[in-house]
Amino acid sequence: MGTREKDSLAFLLNSGARLLNSAFERRISEAGLGLTPGEARALLTVAVIDGSKQADIAARLGIEPMTICAYLDKLQSLNLIERRQDPQDRRSKRIVLTKTSADMLEAVGHEIDQLVLQATQGLNEEEVALFRSFLQTLRNNLQPEQQGQNG
Repeated sequence: MGTREKDSLAFLLNSGARLLNSAFERRISEAGLGLTPGEARALLTVAVIDGSKQADIAARLGIEPMTICAYLDKLQSLNLIERRQDPQDRRSKRIVLTKTSADMLEAVGHEIDQLVLQATQGLNEEEVALFRSFLQTLRNNLQPEQQGQNG
């Protein structure tokens, strides 16, 4: 692979995301939180879209419904989430955080904060804010329309 390909925006974004994902998985696995990286991602997603259906959480994470079911079973066994009957559809359940999830979310958030500090080492606050803005624009430009959801 030539220098041009290694330094292309697409290659840098892809490799950066892959490395960030690997580092996240390593941090969560080593943090002693009692969650797998997948369970931590599921919990974070529930926190963002609290009260959503299981299928919506799976779609947002880009995983199969059976996989999210296993993650949610574990989170429920730890009393971090509840499955509540959907008032509009008795066949469906809504996934909501419990009060006891706050401590775990804080612990996972701390791991993410440390990871971001490592990843942005050498950048000042203004550069990090600009980088965040660029990534938000990139995401918004590539994200399919989601009926008013921005995420």
